[in-house]
Amino acid sequence: MRVVITGGTGFIGKILSRELVAKGYQVICLTRSSRASEISGVRNVVWDGETSAGWLEYADGATAIVNLAGDNIASGRWNPAKKKSILESRVNAGLAVSEAVAKAKVKPQVVIQGSAVGYYGNCGPEPVNENSSKGDLFLSDVVEKWEASTDSVERHGVRRAIIRTSMVLGDGGALAKMMGPFRYGVGSYLGHGGQGVSWIHIKDEVRAILFLIENKKCSGVFNLSSIHPVTFNKFADSLAAVFDKKVRLRAPAFVLKLVLGQMAEEVLLGGQFALPVKLIDAGFKFNFTEARDALCDIIK
Repeated sequence: MRVVITGGTGFIGKILSRELVAKGYQVICLTRSSRASEISGVRNVVWDGETSAGWLEYADGATAIVNLAGDNIASGRWNPAKKKSILESRVNAGLAVSEAVAKAKVKPQVVIQGSAVGYYGNCGPEPVNENSSKGDLFLSDVVEKWEASTDSVERHGVRRAIIRTSMVLGDGGALAKMMGPFRYGVGSYLGHGGQGVSWIHIKDEVRAILFLIENKKCSGVFNLSSIHPVTFNKFADSLAAVFDKKVRLRAPAFVLKLVLGQMAEEVLLGGQFALPVKLIDAGFKFNFTEARDALCDIIK
């Protein structure tokens, strides 16, 4: 009953860690910082983000390794150094997991490989599922290499589930950055506003990861997103309504591109309507299927 989490001090990792502890798991959080925040029942282990040095003993015989490590994609303009960090932080963490699995005497039962719906690129109004083709954007290429970084674990007989996560709604992540302006009535639509927003409540995100850890028949790619993705305009209206406000502003696409460059094009102005077909087929039930209900639960 041991789970090793890379990126365990991040937004998703912290909530997942608490839930695993509550269910009786021993949780090992791999962190780059010796000053990682303490979560009751979680053991922090410092690692270099690139190898199995210092944590191989915990991978040996583990129930699961959950690989969530990666540099924040939405923290400013993408210059060459930032793009390199976005890619290498993910690929190096995956290669470290692969190395740990290869060296483990008793192989972990499953590797949960972090990923993102950005794999599909900017898809327009057509919905996508796990069988849809890869997009042609920078993030699409990053996700492809991120997923491939742990391909080798399957050759060692280890089950692998790839979680293509959408925007996670909770007390952190993208929503935390958006709430301030909307709370005070100065939130805005972005560009034309028709871009797809695939989203998932943090509680369903964590429940889905646990579901994939514990269900031994689940392998391959899974979209972790609500069954009802929305346009950004609708999402913005729902967020404003929770604060009893209305959206009266619109940030023009050309301004966002001027300020944030490629990041704006791919993250803010692009999107997809990703459907969790394989997760539903496996028997998972979402607690939150409507964006407004999820936002009300988190904010109120």
